[in-house]
Amino acid sequence: MNLTERNKELMKKFETMINTADETLADELVSSDAPFFTPASPEPLYGGKGYLSVVHWMRSGFSDVQWHIKDMVTEKDKVAVKWELTGTHDGEFLGIKPTGNKISVCVMNFYYLNKDGKVINDIAAEGMIGILKGIGAV
Repeated sequence: MNLTERNKELMKKFETMINTADETLADELVSSDAPFFTPASPEPLYGGKGYLSVVHWMRSGFSDVQWHIKDMVTEKDKVAVKWELTGTHDGEFLGIKPTGNKISVCVMNFYYLNKDGKVINDIAAEGMIGILKGIGAV
């Protein structure tokens, strides 16, 4: 299997991981020393559990949140993914009370992989403004 095929397969598993919060998949797909950042934590969170904490944070405001791969480009140790994020604002999010609004937001992420094909970094293009627009906060 070439790198492009490996990376595409990895990201399909990654999509399953974030939509199910599967800790076993998270440990398989994310390097244990990979740092992740979220507005919910002032300190970086590490590894698969750290990444899933970002998912759980999103679910606290959108219990039905789902990510769907819409497009993907891979190059050696990098993968760019265009996600469609959907959900219902049914919990407090960034201090904003639930509105019941349904959102559908385009989010762009760049993933960096180590030689073993595990995620070591995730850089997100700013999708938060789309989420805040979707719930009527801006």
